Amino acid sequence: MASIYDRGLDRNAANHAPLTPLGFLERAATVYPHKTAVIHGEQRCDYAELYRRCRRLASALRARGIGVGDTVSVMAPNVPALLEAHYGVSMAGAVLNAINVRLDAAGIAFILGHCGAKLLIADTEFSEVVGGALDRMADPPPVVDVDDPLRRPDVGGRRLGDTDYEAFLDGGRADAAWDWPADEWQACALNYTSGTTGDPKGVVFHHRGAFLNAVGNVVTLGLDRGSVYLWTLPMFHCNGWCYTWAVTAAGGTHVCLRRVEPAPIFEMIERHRVTHLCGAPIVLNMLVHAPNEDRRSWEHTVEVGTGGAAPPSAVVAAMEKMGFHVTHLYGLTETYGPALFCAWHQAWDRLPQAERAAKRARQGVSTPTLDAVRVADPDSLAEVPADGASIGEVMLRGNTVMKGYLANPSANRAAFRGGWLHTGDLAVRHPDGYIEIKDRSKDIIITGGENVSSIEVEEVLYRHPEVMEAAVVARPDEKWGESVCAFVTPKSGAKLTDRRIIDYCRDNLAHFKAPKTVVFGPLPKTSTGKVQKFVLRDRAKSLS
Repeated sequence: MASIYDRGLDRNAANHAPLTPLGFLERAATVYPHKTAVIHGEQRCDYAELYRRCRRLASALRARGIGVGDTVSVMAPNVPALLEAHYGVSMAGAVLNAINVRLDAAGIAFILGHCGAKLLIADTEFSEVVGGALDRMADPPPVVDVDDPLRRPDVGGRRLGDTDYEAFLDGGRADAAWDWPADEWQACALNYTSGTTGDPKGVVFHHRGAFLNAVGNVVTLGLDRGSVYLWTLPMFHCNGWCYTWAVTAAGGTHVCLRRVEPAPIFEMIERHRVTHLCGAPIVLNMLVHAPNEDRRSWEHTVEVGTGGAAPPSAVVAAMEKMGFHVTHLYGLTETYGPALFCAWHQAWDRLPQAERAAKRARQGVSTPTLDAVRVADPDSLAEVPADGASIGEVMLRGNTVMKGYLANPSANRAAFRGGWLHTGDLAVRHPDGYIEIKDRSKDIIITGGENVSSIEVEEVLYRHPEVMEAAVVARPDEKWGESVCAFVTPKSGAKLTDRRIIDYCRDNLAHFKAPKTVVFGPLPKTSTGKVQKFVLRDRAKSLS
Protein backbone atom coordinates (compact mmCIF):
# COMPACT_ATOMS: atom_id res chain seq x y z
CA MET A 1 0.00 0.00 0.00
CA ALA A 2 1.38 3.40 -0.95
CA SER A 3 2.45 5.74 1.83
CA ILE A 4 0.52 8.97 2.35
CA TYR A 5 3.75 10.67 1.33
CA ASP A 6 3.48 9.09 -2.12
CA ARG A 7 -0.24 9.49 -2.89
CA GLY A 8 -0.83 12.55 -5.05
CA LEU A 9 2.73 13.77 -4.55
CA ASP A 10 4.09 13.13 -8.02
CA ARG A 11 7.37 14.13 -9.57
CA ASN A 12 6.83 16.95 -12.06
CA ALA A 13 8.63 19.81 -13.81
CA ALA A 14 8.06 22.10 -10.85
CA ASN A 15 9.73 19.90 -8.24
CA HIS A 16 12.29 17.84 -10.16
CA ALA A 17 15.04 18.47 -12.70
CA PRO A 18 17.80 16.07 -13.74
CA LEU A 19 21.14 17.02 -12.19
CA THR A 20 23.71 18.34 -14.69
CA PRO A 21 26.84 20.50 -14.38
CA LEU A 22 25.66 22.52 -17.39
CA GLY A 23 23.43 24.52 -15.08
CA PHE A 24 26.50 25.83 -13.25
CA LEU A 25 27.49 27.89 -16.29
CA GLU A 26 23.99 29.24 -16.90
CA ARG A 27 23.79 30.32 -13.26
CA ALA A 28 27.27 31.91 -13.24
CA ALA A 29 26.42 33.85 -16.39
CA THR A 30 23.26 35.14 -14.72
CA VAL A 31 24.70 35.91 -11.28
CA TYR A 32 28.22 37.01 -12.27
CA PRO A 33 27.93 38.06 -15.93
CA HIS A 34 30.83 40.54 -15.84
CA LYS A 35 33.13 38.55 -13.54
CA THR A 36 36.29 37.17 -15.14
CA ALA A 37 35.64 33.51 -15.86
CA VAL A 38 38.75 32.58 -17.86
CA ILE A 39 42.28 33.97 -18.05
CA HIS A 40 44.62 32.78 -20.79
CA GLY A 41 47.78 34.81 -21.18
CA GLU A 42 46.55 38.34 -21.85
CA GLN A 43 43.07 37.13 -22.87
CA ARG A 44 40.12 37.62 -20.52
CA CYS A 45 36.61 36.23 -20.82
CA ASP A 46 33.74 37.00 -18.45
CA TYR A 47 30.97 34.54 -17.60
CA ALA A 48 28.45 36.11 -19.96
CA GLU A 49 30.85 35.72 -22.88
CA LEU A 50 31.87 32.19 -21.83
CA TYR A 51 28.21 31.19 -21.83
CA ARG A 52 27.71 32.70 -25.28
CA ARG A 53 30.77 30.92 -26.67
CA CYS A 54 29.65 27.55 -25.28
CA ARG A 55 26.18 28.03 -26.78
CA ARG A 56 27.77 28.89 -30.12
CA LEU A 57 29.83 25.70 -29.90
CA ALA A 58 26.71 23.65 -29.17
CA SER A 59 24.86 25.29 -32.06
CA ALA A 60 27.77 24.70 -34.46
CA LEU A 61 27.94 21.03 -33.47
CA ARG A 62 24.22 20.58 -34.05
CA ALA A 63 24.58 22.22 -37.45
CA ARG A 64 26.98 19.40 -38.28
CA GLY A 65 24.38 16.84 -37.26
CA ILE A 66 26.00 16.04 -33.91
CA GLY A 67 23.64 15.33 -31.04
CA VAL A 68 22.61 12.84 -28.35
CA GLY A 69 24.79 9.74 -28.30
CA ASP A 70 27.50 11.18 -30.55
CA THR A 71 31.10 11.60 -29.42
CA VAL A 72 33.24 14.71 -29.86
CA SER A 73 36.93 14.16 -29.10
CA VAL A 74 39.32 16.94 -28.11
CA MET A 75 43.13 16.76 -28.17
CA ALA A 76 44.40 19.89 -26.46
CA PRO A 77 46.32 21.15 -23.43
CA ASN A 78 44.69 23.38 -20.81
CA VAL A 79 43.36 26.05 -23.17
CA PRO A 80 39.97 27.82 -23.27
CA ALA A 81 38.74 25.65 -26.15
CA LEU A 82 38.94 22.50 -24.00
CA LEU A 83 37.20 24.22 -21.08
CA GLU A 84 34.44 25.42 -23.42
CA ALA A 85 34.04 21.89 -24.78
CA HIS A 86 33.12 20.74 -21.26
CA TYR A 87 29.93 22.74 -21.66
CA GLY A 88 29.28 23.19 -25.38
CA VAL A 89 29.57 19.52 -26.30
CA SER A 90 27.03 18.43 -23.67
CA MET A 91 24.77 21.38 -24.51
CA ALA A 92 24.46 19.76 -27.94
CA GLY A 93 23.53 16.49 -26.19
CA ALA A 94 26.81 14.87 -27.23
CA VAL A 95 29.57 13.21 -25.18
CA LEU A 96 32.96 14.85 -24.61
CA ASN A 97 36.05 12.67 -25.02
CA ALA A 98 39.13 14.61 -23.84
CA ILE A 99 42.25 12.74 -25.01
CA ASN A 100 45.52 12.46 -23.10
CA VAL A 101 48.00 14.64 -25.01
CA ARG A 102 50.88 12.34 -24.02
CA LEU A 103 49.56 9.39 -26.03
CA ASP A 104 51.19 8.11 -29.20
CA ALA A 105 49.51 7.83 -32.60
CA ALA A 106 48.42 4.22 -32.07
CA GLY A 107 46.72 5.06 -28.76
CA ILE A 108 44.93 8.06 -30.21
CA ALA A 109 43.75 6.08 -33.24
CA PHE A 110 42.39 3.32 -30.98
CA ILE A 111 40.38 5.80 -28.90
CA LEU A 112 38.95 7.66 -31.89
CA GLY A 113 37.89 4.38 -33.47
CA HIS A 114 36.55 2.78 -30.31
CA CYS A 115 34.30 5.71 -29.38
CA GLY A 116 33.29 6.41 -32.99
CA ALA A 117 34.23 10.10 -32.74
CA LYS A 118 32.10 12.23 -35.05
CA LEU A 119 34.47 15.20 -34.76
CA LEU A 120 37.98 15.84 -33.45
CA ILE A 121 38.95 19.26 -32.10
CA ALA A 122 42.76 19.30 -32.03
CA ASP A 123 45.36 21.85 -30.95
CA THR A 124 47.89 22.30 -33.74
CA GLU A 125 50.79 21.69 -31.34
CA PHE A 126 49.95 18.00 -31.68
CA SER A 127 49.43 17.96 -35.44
CA GLU A 128 52.17 15.41 -36.10
CA VAL A 129 50.98 12.75 -33.66
CA VAL A 130 47.31 13.43 -34.46
CA GLY A 131 48.06 13.26 -38.17
CA GLY A 132 49.78 9.92 -37.60
CA ALA A 133 46.71 8.66 -35.75
CA LEU A 134 44.34 9.75 -38.52
CA ASP A 135 46.56 8.05 -41.11
CA ARG A 136 46.07 4.76 -39.24
CA MET A 137 42.27 4.96 -39.46
CA ALA A 138 40.11 3.71 -42.31
CA ASP A 139 37.43 6.30 -41.55
CA PRO A 140 38.99 9.18 -39.57
CA PRO A 141 36.76 11.92 -38.12
CA PRO A 142 36.84 15.46 -39.53
CA VAL A 143 39.11 17.87 -37.67
CA VAL A 144 38.61 21.37 -36.30
CA ASP A 145 42.00 22.99 -35.60
CA VAL A 146 42.74 25.04 -32.48
CA ASP A 147 45.49 27.51 -33.36
CA ASP A 148 46.24 28.90 -29.91
CA PRO A 149 48.30 32.12 -29.89
CA LEU A 150 50.34 30.82 -26.93
CA ARG A 151 51.50 27.71 -28.79
CA ARG A 152 55.27 27.49 -29.11
CA PRO A 153 56.01 28.49 -32.73
CA ASP A 154 58.62 25.75 -33.14
CA VAL A 155 56.24 22.88 -32.29
CA GLY A 156 53.49 21.57 -34.57
CA GLY A 157 51.38 24.14 -36.37
CA ARG A 158 50.17 22.08 -39.32
CA ARG A 159 46.44 22.36 -40.05
CA LEU A 160 44.66 19.01 -40.32
CA GLY A 161 41.09 20.19 -40.89
CA ASP A 162 39.18 22.50 -43.16
CA THR A 163 38.35 25.08 -40.47
CA ASP A 164 39.77 26.45 -37.26
CA TYR A 165 38.01 26.64 -33.91
CA GLU A 166 37.08 30.32 -34.00
CA ALA A 167 35.65 30.00 -37.51
CA PHE A 168 33.74 26.92 -36.35
CA LEU A 169 32.19 28.94 -33.50
CA ASP A 170 31.23 31.65 -36.00
CA GLY A 171 28.94 29.05 -37.55
CA GLY A 172 26.95 28.77 -34.30
CA ARG A 173 24.43 31.08 -32.67
CA ALA A 174 24.97 32.54 -29.20
CA ASP A 175 21.20 32.75 -28.68
CA ALA A 176 20.53 29.17 -29.76
CA ALA A 177 18.55 27.12 -27.29
CA TRP A 178 20.21 24.15 -25.62
CA ASP A 179 18.48 21.23 -23.99
CA TRP A 180 18.78 20.26 -20.35
CA PRO A 181 19.40 16.48 -20.45
CA ALA A 182 16.14 14.57 -20.27
CA ASP A 183 17.76 12.05 -17.96
CA GLU A 184 20.62 12.67 -15.53
CA TRP A 185 21.84 9.15 -16.34
CA GLN A 186 22.60 10.38 -19.87
CA ALA A 187 26.31 10.21 -20.72
CA CYS A 188 28.18 13.53 -20.72
CA ALA A 189 31.85 12.51 -20.89
CA LEU A 190 34.08 9.61 -21.91
CA ASN A 191 37.56 9.18 -20.45
CA TYR A 192 39.97 6.40 -21.33
CA THR A 193 42.11 4.57 -18.84
CA SER A 194 45.79 4.13 -19.63
CA GLY A 195 45.35 0.55 -20.79
CA THR A 196 46.61 -1.06 -17.59
CA THR A 197 45.24 -4.48 -18.60
CA GLY A 198 45.53 -4.32 -22.39
CA ASP A 199 43.62 -1.88 -24.54
CA PRO A 200 42.38 1.29 -22.80
CA LYS A 201 38.87 1.12 -21.39
CA GLY A 202 36.39 3.92 -22.02
CA VAL A 203 34.94 5.18 -18.73
CA VAL A 204 31.49 6.71 -19.17
CA PHE A 205 30.44 9.62 -16.95
CA HIS A 206 26.81 10.66 -16.55
CA HIS A 207 25.44 14.13 -15.79
CA ARG A 208 24.40 13.23 -12.23
CA GLY A 209 27.88 12.02 -11.26
CA ALA A 210 29.59 15.02 -12.85
CA PHE A 211 27.27 17.40 -10.99
CA LEU A 212 27.79 15.69 -7.64
CA ASN A 213 31.56 15.27 -7.84
CA ALA A 214 31.88 18.93 -8.80
CA VAL A 215 29.87 19.89 -5.72
CA GLY A 216 32.03 17.54 -3.64
CA ASN A 217 35.12 19.38 -4.90
CA VAL A 218 33.64 22.73 -3.90
CA VAL A 219 33.20 21.43 -0.36
CA THR A 220 36.46 19.48 -0.10
CA LEU A 221 38.84 22.19 -1.28
CA GLY A 222 36.74 25.16 -0.15
CA LEU A 223 35.97 26.85 -3.47
CA ASP A 224 33.91 30.06 -3.52
CA ARG A 225 33.29 33.09 -5.75
CA GLY A 226 36.70 34.51 -4.77
CA SER A 227 38.57 31.37 -5.85
CA VAL A 228 41.17 31.62 -8.60
CA TYR A 229 42.00 28.13 -9.88
CA LEU A 230 45.24 27.53 -11.80
CA TRP A 231 45.05 24.68 -14.30
CA THR A 232 48.19 22.70 -13.39
CA LEU A 233 46.10 19.50 -13.55
CA PRO A 234 45.35 18.35 -17.12
CA MET A 235 41.72 18.85 -18.08
CA PHE A 236 41.92 15.50 -19.89
CA HIS A 237 42.43 13.71 -16.54
CA CYS A 238 38.89 12.74 -15.48
CA ASN A 239 37.71 16.06 -16.92
CA GLY A 240 40.17 17.82 -14.66
CA TRP A 241 38.87 15.82 -11.68
CA CYS A 242 35.57 17.67 -12.36
CA TYR A 243 37.11 21.04 -11.46
CA THR A 244 36.18 22.16 -14.98
CA TRP A 245 32.65 22.25 -13.56
CA ALA A 246 33.41 22.87 -9.88
CA VAL A 247 35.17 26.21 -10.34
CA THR A 248 32.26 27.47 -12.43
CA ALA A 249 29.76 26.19 -9.83
CA ALA A 250 31.51 28.34 -7.23
CA GLY A 251 31.69 31.35 -9.57
CA GLY A 252 35.48 31.29 -9.45
CA THR A 253 38.06 32.11 -12.12
CA HIS A 254 39.83 29.58 -14.36
CA VAL A 255 43.47 30.38 -15.16
CA CYS A 256 44.59 28.31 -18.15
CA LEU A 257 48.16 27.01 -18.43
CA ARG A 258 49.51 25.24 -21.52
CA ARG A 259 52.64 23.84 -19.85
CA VAL A 260 53.26 22.83 -16.28
CA GLU A 261 56.60 24.50 -15.56
CA PRO A 262 57.77 26.19 -12.32
CA ALA A 263 58.36 29.71 -13.65
CA PRO A 264 54.87 30.29 -15.13
CA ILE A 265 53.20 28.60 -12.15
CA PHE A 266 54.90 30.94 -9.69
CA GLU A 267 54.23 33.90 -11.99
CA MET A 268 50.52 33.08 -12.30
CA ILE A 269 50.12 32.60 -8.54
CA GLU A 270 51.63 36.00 -7.82
CA ARG A 271 50.07 37.85 -10.76
CA HIS A 272 46.51 36.53 -10.42
CA ARG A 273 46.54 35.72 -6.70
CA VAL A 274 45.79 32.07 -7.39
CA THR A 275 44.00 30.39 -4.47
CA HIS A 276 43.75 26.77 -5.66
CA LEU A 277 45.53 24.25 -7.85
CA CYS A 278 45.72 20.47 -8.20
CA GLY A 279 48.21 17.97 -9.56
CA ALA A 280 50.23 14.82 -9.08
CA PRO A 281 53.04 14.82 -6.47
CA ILE A 282 55.52 15.51 -9.28
CA VAL A 283 54.05 19.02 -9.58
CA LEU A 284 54.71 19.63 -5.89
CA ASN A 285 58.24 18.26 -6.21
CA MET A 286 58.84 20.50 -9.22
CA LEU A 287 57.85 23.59 -7.26
CA VAL A 288 59.92 22.65 -4.22
CA HIS A 289 63.05 22.18 -6.35
CA ALA A 290 62.50 25.16 -8.63
CA PRO A 291 65.53 27.43 -9.09
CA ASN A 292 65.53 30.61 -7.04
CA GLU A 293 65.18 32.81 -10.11
CA ASP A 294 61.81 31.16 -10.91
CA ARG A 295 60.32 31.57 -7.45
CA ARG A 296 57.92 34.26 -6.29
CA SER A 297 56.46 35.02 -2.88
CA TRP A 298 52.97 35.91 -1.70
CA GLU A 299 51.14 36.45 1.55
CA HIS A 300 48.01 34.36 0.97
CA THR A 301 47.71 30.54 1.25
CA VAL A 302 47.32 28.43 -1.88
CA GLU A 303 45.21 25.29 -1.41
CA VAL A 304 46.66 22.29 -3.25
CA GLY A 305 44.94 18.97 -3.95
CA THR A 306 47.28 16.13 -4.88
CA GLY A 307 46.56 12.53 -5.86
CA GLY A 308 48.56 9.40 -6.58
CA ALA A 309 51.34 8.25 -4.28
CA ALA A 310 51.50 10.26 -1.05
CA PRO A 311 54.00 13.12 -1.39
CA PRO A 312 57.10 12.77 0.83
CA SER A 313 56.84 14.60 4.15
CA ALA A 314 59.84 16.76 3.25
CA VAL A 315 58.05 17.95 0.11
CA VAL A 316 54.87 18.76 2.06
CA ALA A 317 56.89 20.66 4.68
CA ALA A 318 58.72 22.63 1.99
CA MET A 319 55.43 23.42 0.22
CA GLU A 320 53.94 24.77 3.43
CA LYS A 321 56.95 27.05 3.94
CA MET A 322 56.33 28.50 0.46
CA GLY A 323 52.68 29.29 1.21
CA PHE A 324 50.86 26.13 0.09
CA HIS A 325 48.47 23.92 2.07
CA VAL A 326 48.40 20.35 0.73
CA THR A 327 45.40 17.99 0.87
CA HIS A 328 45.93 14.37 -0.13
CA LEU A 329 43.22 12.91 -2.41
CA TYR A 330 42.48 9.48 -3.82
CA GLY A 331 40.35 8.47 -6.75
CA LEU A 332 40.15 6.80 -10.11
CA THR A 333 38.98 7.65 -13.59
CA GLU A 334 36.08 5.37 -12.67
CA THR A 335 35.08 7.72 -9.82
CA TYR A 336 35.18 11.05 -11.67
CA GLY A 337 38.47 11.81 -9.93
CA PRO A 338 38.56 12.40 -6.14
CA ALA A 339 36.59 9.89 -4.09
CA LEU A 340 38.52 10.04 -0.80
CA PHE A 341 40.44 12.83 0.85
CA CYS A 342 42.53 13.23 3.96
CA ALA A 343 40.17 15.41 5.99
CA TRP A 344 42.44 17.29 8.37
CA HIS A 345 41.86 17.79 12.10
CA GLN A 346 43.20 20.89 13.84
CA ALA A 347 44.44 18.74 16.72
CA TRP A 348 46.88 17.09 14.31
CA ASP A 349 48.69 20.41 13.90
CA ARG A 350 50.17 19.89 17.36
CA LEU A 351 51.65 16.48 16.52
CA PRO A 352 55.39 16.01 15.87
CA GLN A 353 56.33 16.37 12.19
CA ALA A 354 56.75 12.61 11.63
CA GLU A 355 53.29 11.89 13.03
CA ARG A 356 51.74 14.71 10.99
CA ALA A 357 53.35 13.27 7.87
CA ALA A 358 51.95 9.82 8.66
CA LYS A 359 48.46 11.29 9.05
CA ARG A 360 48.77 13.29 5.83
CA ALA A 361 49.94 10.25 3.84
CA ARG A 362 46.62 8.48 4.37
CA GLN A 363 44.02 8.59 1.61
CA GLY A 364 41.45 9.32 4.26
CA VAL A 365 37.66 9.29 4.16
CA SER A 366 34.97 9.60 1.51
CA THR A 367 34.08 12.91 -0.09
CA PRO A 368 30.64 14.26 0.89
CA THR A 369 29.07 13.03 -2.37
CA LEU A 370 30.33 9.42 -2.31
CA ASP A 371 27.84 6.98 -0.81
CA ALA A 372 30.17 4.44 0.80
CA VAL A 373 33.69 3.04 0.90
CA ARG A 374 34.92 -0.22 2.39
CA VAL A 375 38.13 -2.19 2.68
CA ALA A 376 37.14 -5.79 2.21
CA ASP A 377 38.02 -9.25 0.98
CA PRO A 378 37.58 -9.06 -2.82
CA ASP A 379 35.83 -12.44 -2.97
CA SER A 380 33.66 -12.64 0.15
CA LEU A 381 33.14 -8.85 0.36
CA ALA A 382 33.60 -9.13 4.13
CA GLU A 383 35.15 -5.98 5.58
CA VAL A 384 38.58 -6.33 7.18
CA PRO A 385 39.09 -5.13 10.78
CA ALA A 386 39.84 -1.43 11.17
CA ASP A 387 43.14 -2.17 12.88
CA GLY A 388 45.60 -0.42 10.55
CA ALA A 389 47.16 -3.78 9.64
CA SER A 390 44.61 -6.06 7.95
CA ILE A 391 44.76 -5.62 4.18
CA GLY A 392 41.76 -5.67 1.86
CA GLU A 393 40.63 -4.21 -1.44
CA VAL A 394 39.25 -0.67 -1.59
CA MET A 395 35.65 -0.80 -2.82
CA LEU A 396 33.44 2.18 -3.58
CA ARG A 397 29.73 2.73 -4.13
CA GLY A 398 27.63 5.75 -5.01
CA ASN A 399 26.44 8.29 -7.53
CA THR A 400 29.98 9.36 -8.34
CA VAL A 401 30.95 5.94 -9.64
CA MET A 402 31.07 5.64 -13.42
CA LYS A 403 28.15 4.53 -15.55
CA GLY A 404 30.44 1.75 -16.79
CA TYR A 405 33.01 0.88 -19.44
CA LEU A 406 31.96 1.61 -23.02
CA ALA A 407 31.13 -1.55 -25.01
CA ASN A 408 32.87 -3.80 -22.48
CA PRO A 409 30.33 -5.98 -20.62
CA SER A 410 32.90 -8.42 -19.23
CA ALA A 411 34.93 -5.59 -17.68
CA ASN A 412 31.74 -4.13 -16.20
CA ARG A 413 30.78 -7.44 -14.61
CA ALA A 414 34.22 -7.71 -13.03
CA ALA A 415 34.32 -4.09 -11.87
CA PHE A 416 30.84 -4.08 -10.30
CA ARG A 417 30.67 -7.58 -8.82
CA GLY A 418 28.80 -7.74 -5.55
CA GLY A 419 27.36 -4.26 -6.01
CA TRP A 420 30.64 -2.44 -5.40
CA LEU A 421 33.26 -0.87 -7.65
CA HIS A 422 36.38 -2.96 -7.20
CA THR A 423 39.35 -0.59 -7.43
CA GLY A 424 42.11 -3.20 -7.40
CA ASP A 425 43.93 -1.12 -4.77
CA LEU A 426 44.89 -2.80 -1.52
CA ALA A 427 44.65 -0.86 1.73
CA VAL A 428 44.23 -0.94 5.49
CA ARG A 429 41.63 0.90 7.54
CA HIS A 430 42.81 2.61 10.70
CA PRO A 431 40.77 2.60 13.93
CA ASP A 432 39.62 6.18 13.24
CA GLY A 433 38.15 5.06 9.92
CA TYR A 434 40.84 6.58 7.70
CA ILE A 435 42.05 4.47 4.79
CA GLU A 436 45.67 4.05 3.73
CA ILE A 437 46.63 2.45 0.40
CA LYS A 438 49.35 -0.18 0.73
CA ASP A 439 49.75 -1.71 -2.72
CA ARG A 440 48.23 -1.99 -6.18
CA SER A 441 46.98 -5.43 -6.97
CA LYS A 442 47.32 -5.00 -10.73
CA ASP A 443 50.92 -3.75 -10.68
CA ILE A 444 49.98 -0.36 -12.05
CA ILE A 445 52.90 2.06 -12.16
CA ILE A 446 52.01 5.72 -11.59
CA THR A 447 54.69 7.96 -13.06
CA GLY A 448 54.12 11.69 -13.03
CA GLY A 449 50.41 11.14 -12.52
CA GLU A 450 50.11 8.80 -15.54
CA ASN A 451 49.19 5.12 -15.23
CA VAL A 452 51.52 2.65 -16.94
CA SER A 453 50.64 -1.01 -17.43
CA SER A 454 53.45 -3.42 -16.62
CA ILE A 455 51.82 -5.90 -19.00
CA GLU A 456 51.95 -3.45 -21.90
CA VAL A 457 55.66 -2.71 -21.37
CA GLU A 458 56.45 -6.40 -20.92
CA GLU A 459 54.71 -7.21 -24.20
CA VAL A 460 56.98 -4.77 -26.01
CA LEU A 461 60.08 -6.13 -24.29
CA TYR A 462 59.18 -9.68 -25.25
CA ARG A 463 59.07 -8.59 -28.89
CA HIS A 464 62.75 -7.63 -28.77
CA PRO A 465 64.68 -10.35 -30.64
CA GLU A 466 67.36 -10.62 -27.94
CA VAL A 467 65.06 -10.74 -24.90
CA MET A 468 64.20 -14.11 -23.39
CA GLU A 469 62.14 -12.99 -20.39
CA ALA A 470 61.05 -9.68 -18.94
CA ALA A 471 59.11 -8.31 -15.97
CA VAL A 472 58.27 -4.72 -15.13
CA VAL A 473 57.61 -3.14 -11.74
CA ALA A 474 57.54 0.31 -10.18
CA ARG A 475 60.69 1.84 -8.75
CA PRO A 476 60.40 4.76 -6.31
CA ASP A 477 61.44 7.96 -8.05
CA GLU A 478 62.17 11.23 -6.28
CA LYS A 479 60.94 13.33 -9.20
CA TRP A 480 58.14 11.26 -10.78
CA GLY A 481 56.79 9.43 -7.72
CA GLU A 482 57.38 6.12 -9.48
CA SER A 483 59.31 5.15 -12.59
CA VAL A 484 59.30 2.04 -14.76
CA CYS A 485 61.93 -0.54 -13.86
CA ALA A 486 62.46 -3.49 -16.23
CA PHE A 487 64.09 -6.77 -15.24
CA VAL A 488 65.34 -8.53 -18.37
CA THR A 489 66.81 -11.98 -19.03
CA PRO A 490 68.73 -11.80 -22.33
CA LYS A 491 68.91 -14.65 -24.80
CA SER A 492 72.15 -16.60 -24.94
CA GLY A 493 74.81 -14.64 -26.79
CA ALA A 494 72.84 -11.38 -26.72
CA LYS A 495 74.77 -8.15 -26.26
CA LEU A 496 72.08 -6.01 -24.74
CA THR A 497 72.64 -2.76 -22.87
CA ASP A 498 70.20 -0.77 -20.79
CA ARG A 499 70.37 2.05 -23.36
CA ARG A 500 69.36 -0.28 -26.18
CA ILE A 501 66.41 -1.60 -24.18
CA ILE A 502 65.23 1.91 -23.23
CA ASP A 503 65.54 3.20 -26.79
CA TYR A 504 63.66 0.17 -28.12
CA CYS A 505 60.79 0.80 -25.72
CA ARG A 506 60.71 4.51 -26.55
CA ASP A 507 60.43 3.57 -30.23
CA ASN A 508 57.42 1.33 -29.53
CA LEU A 509 55.61 3.07 -26.68
CA ALA A 510 54.64 6.54 -25.50
CA HIS A 511 57.89 7.81 -23.98
CA PHE A 512 56.56 8.09 -20.42
CA LYS A 513 55.89 4.32 -20.48
CA ALA A 514 59.49 3.39 -21.30
CA PRO A 515 61.75 2.05 -18.52
CA LYS A 516 64.12 4.44 -16.80
CA THR A 517 65.99 1.53 -15.20
CA VAL A 518 66.97 -1.85 -16.66
CA VAL A 519 68.39 -4.75 -14.63
CA PHE A 520 69.74 -7.86 -16.39
CA GLY A 521 69.61 -11.35 -14.95
CA PRO A 522 67.30 -14.32 -14.22
CA LEU A 523 63.81 -13.63 -12.89
CA PRO A 524 62.69 -15.04 -9.51
CA LYS A 525 59.81 -17.48 -9.92
CA THR A 526 57.46 -19.64 -7.93
CA SER A 527 57.44 -23.43 -8.27
CA THR A 528 54.75 -23.10 -10.92
CA GLY A 529 56.83 -20.68 -12.98
CA LYS A 530 55.07 -17.45 -12.01
CA VAL A 531 57.34 -14.42 -11.73
CA GLN A 532 57.56 -13.17 -8.14
CA LYS A 533 56.96 -9.49 -8.67
CA PHE A 534 57.04 -8.70 -4.98
CA VAL A 535 60.70 -9.79 -4.98
CA LEU A 536 61.41 -7.56 -7.96
CA ARG A 537 59.68 -4.60 -6.30
CA ASP A 538 61.94 -5.03 -3.27
CA ARG A 539 64.98 -5.16 -5.55
CA ALA A 540 63.84 -2.04 -7.38
CA LYS A 541 63.47 -0.19 -4.09
CA SER A 542 67.01 -1.13 -3.07
CA LEU A 543 68.65 0.13 -6.27
CA SER A 544 70.86 3.13 -5.59
